[in-house]
Amino acid sequence: MTDNITSVGGGSRPEADVSALKGRTGAGAPAETRGRTTIADGVVAKIAGMAAREVPGIHSLGAGMARAFGAMRERVPGAGGGGGGAVTRGVKVEVGERQAAVDLDVVVEYGVSIVDVAGGVRTNVISAVERMTGLEVVEVNIAVDDVHLPDDEEEQTEPNEGRVR
Repeated sequence: MTDNITSVGGGSRPEADVSALKGRTGAGAPAETRGRTTIADGVVAKIAGMAAREVPGIHSLGAGMARAFGAMRERVPGAGGGGGGAVTRGVKVEVGERQAAVDLDVVVEYGVSIVDVAGGVRTNVISAVERMTGLEVVEVNIAVDDVHLPDDEEEQTEPNEGRVR
């Protein structure tokens, strides 16, 4: 089964891809080759973001400022919270006609092997993107921006306890 897959907003696209049709068009061509499938960059970013978050040892995605800004946006009604923004925070993709590259900013849990977590993320992201889109993932670059400490959440809640709400 061959499908002519291209992206929206990605690299250049030829007007026709005869190799996908194997020289046959119209009623004589197999049903799965009649037409073109386009995959938006945001779709690939969502798939990659979800796949990265599934890996044990990943606390969150996004660099410090992006996480803070995104968390603030989620709390403000009508500011884009609740949509796909949280899923794609920390994810950047480049999608071409048949290939994709993924860049991830991650925060790992304290105590985990960063090398093992990064390997798990690469494996999971490549598997999910290739399985769901048919695009070849040529690279998954991972930037570890922070380490989440177990007591980080406790410290963030304590200062607000004495304030009047």
